[in-house]
Amino acid sequence: MNRHDDFPFQLRTCVWEITLACCFRCAYCGSAGGRARENELSTAECVDVARQLSELGCRRVSLIGGEVFLRRDWTTIVTALTGRGVQTAIITNGFQMTPGIIADLRRTGVESVAVSVDGPREVHDAFRQPGSFDRAFAAIDALTKAAIPTSVISALRADNAPLLPQFYETLRQYPIFAWQIQACAPMGNAGSNHLNVRFDAAKVLRFVNDVADTAPFYVGVADNIGYYTPQEGNVRGEPGACFTGCIAGLSGIGIDSVGNVRGCESMYDPRFNEGNLRQRSLRDIWTDPAAFAYNRRFDAKKLTGACADCPHGAVCAGGCRSYNWFTSHNLFESPLCARVHSFD
Repeated sequence: MNRHDDFPFQLRTCVWEITLACCFRCAYCGSAGGRARENELSTAECVDVARQLSELGCRRVSLIGGEVFLRRDWTTIVTALTGRGVQTAIITNGFQMTPGIIADLRRTGVESVAVSVDGPREVHDAFRQPGSFDRAFAAIDALTKAAIPTSVISALRADNAPLLPQFYETLRQYPIFAWQIQACAPMGNAGSNHLNVRFDAAKVLRFVNDVADTAPFYVGVADNIGYYTPQEGNVRGEPGACFTGCIAGLSGIGIDSVGNVRGCESMYDPRFNEGNLRQRSLRDIWTDPAAFAYNRRFDAKKLTGACADCPHGAVCAGGCRSYNWFTSHNLFESPLCARVHSFD
């Protein structure tokens, strides 16, 4: 299988939005999910995308929505990936979990399922709908009892970040394997609703560091929180892990439900679309010398603000491109670096 092994950038991970249809219209949803897009990729097209991902060497795919389970052919898409040896995870809100879905998850060989939960019941239900917190934890309970590896993802804003210790006490009652904590970016509904997404990243890192060694599951922050504080090495979900810069277009990509390809699925702006799979093959897009220039042609001289003078700038590269863009429209300066910023 020709994978262009001599090409300097090898695709390893993909976040693939297979539909924008969702049972919620969350006030902070970055993709503004709800209704499916017009002319979303067909089943046959999705199966072909799975083939292209595998042939390009992609090792792991995370399927997202909208809500993945609202696509009737989701099992076909998963099987097209797992049948080619691609590790496949699903991110869900857990609201419509059924015994049938549980059985299909086991049958199709899904590696893991992540359930999005924002925090304690009053916070979670306020931004989704009444009863959604209990439904999410019913899904977690059902998944773990079915021996399906299950994690929780929480997106932080000003309102829920201070509640992490309280929410941790709830989570530790469940046999999940990991808890990922990430920053909610002011994109999609969060931007149009002008939500306050600012929080003290340094406090979050200290909290994660304090519980990481004794928690009954892995606890870690995503790539849009950091960087290079005294806690680095103990807050990325694995002991000794260290943030080494945004992977968009270097080893990772995002694909949306109509086939647009970008370096990261969170770079939800048409200007970051590198091509569409209905017009060009994934290989052609990935190996295009002009593609993903913000990362493939990164130079530390592009860093601005405090990032320009940071001793870790050449490696960190200014943090998360998506979060930077949607908070300041500056790709090369992090507004959430815990070394510099505090919002208390």
